[in-house]
Amino acid sequence: MTDAHKTAAETALRTTGGAPPDDVDKAPIPLLEPREGIPPVVATDEALAEVVAAFAAGTGPVAVDAERASGYRYGQRAYLVQIRREGAGSALVDPVGCPDLSALGEALSDTEWILHAATQDLPCLREIGMVPSRIFDTELAGRLAGFPRVGLGAMVESVLGYALEKGHSAVDWSTRPLPEPWLRYAALDVELLVDLRDALEKELDRQGKLEWAREEFDAIASAPPAPPRKDPWRRTSGMHKVRRRRQMAAVRELWNARDKVAQRRDVSPGKVLSDSAIIEASLALPAHVNALTALPGFGHRMGRRQLEQWQAAVDRAKALAEAELPQPGQPLQGPPPPRSWADKDPAAAARLSAARAAVSELAERLNMPQENLITPDTVRRVCWEPPGDRSEAAVAEALASYGARRWQIEQVTPLLSAALTDTPAKS
Repeated sequence: MTDAHKTAAETALRTTGGAPPDDVDKAPIPLLEPREGIPPVVATDEALAEVVAAFAAGTGPVAVDAERASGYRYGQRAYLVQIRREGAGSALVDPVGCPDLSALGEALSDTEWILHAATQDLPCLREIGMVPSRIFDTELAGRLAGFPRVGLGAMVESVLGYALEKGHSAVDWSTRPLPEPWLRYAALDVELLVDLRDALEKELDRQGKLEWAREEFDAIASAPPAPPRKDPWRRTSGMHKVRRRRQMAAVRELWNARDKVAQRRDVSPGKVLSDSAIIEASLALPAHVNALTALPGFGHRMGRRQLEQWQAAVDRAKALAEAELPQPGQPLQGPPPPRSWADKDPAAAARLSAARAAVSELAERLNMPQENLITPDTVRRVCWEPPGDRSEAAVAEALASYGARRWQIEQVTPLLSAALTDTPAKS
């Protein structure tokens, strides 16, 4: 039994609702102001150069956060970047005024970056030239350590005993000038990240999981940018109602038309035309603008020109030849949905059931979510098409080919090998 197996259930920190550390009061202390006050917003090349010099001269890891305008603007670009480092204090950088932060990224390239939910912020940071070589993800660290709530506010409260303000997370960060309360909120988001990182590192080390976390962090930092999603229109909310191929074509045409308008106007697509309106028009396939106007989402507030562009999209779908219509569903990448396994391959269904039960039991013993122990997709792939000899070496090789990290392979290989061996082979 590893150290992690022995200590995962202990609660030196409030990982599962236990007592806080000795130096943390039970009632959280409201964190109202940054230590050095709200830093000025950096929006000029001259001010940015000063920040770069200050942070290059700082010591230790750097706390990094980014604010986007999701739901307000097109895309996921950063509208504010917050950083903090020992010896440099905090800085708030405006990527609108300073769209190229590669000099800052290069100055910190050999430094560990602390982020909370790194996969959310890294894409928008990469767009402006900030690419870390090493990270520490406090959200992921919390998951591996067994914390039941891993939002930044919950983690800061349970680990450090401070209460962060929660009021401005979903505001329109493209607003200029940014209001002072928003800037205070933004600065406080990085105020305690270094302290949180240090406490979580100690907790992970105590549980025997620190090397596991480092492998996860390295995998995130070295991951290439995600490829563009194929047929993103298929993810339109309410798509399950659309059955006929010509209706699907209407969804595609309307989605693409909306996306072009949203990109041109730099607004969230949902503010141009709602998903529900796209579905209504696709189901109805209206014959003319007047019929379109009668549908939900195309009311009297919409101008004639707008209505005509949506009707034109519907008309394009109606004019397509049969061979040009989209096929229902997407080509499957990997195994079919598990609900169909019992009919398609009962032996594979039995393997999956045994594997899931074993993974669930181990995750509970290690006090971490199952999906962090091993991704459900990896388990499905191994169970659907297991290696020929079912040995631990073969299973480990298969797991590695699906991107599992070394620590995950070490933990789950014996379980999966047993699950595959104890159930029938695929006929």
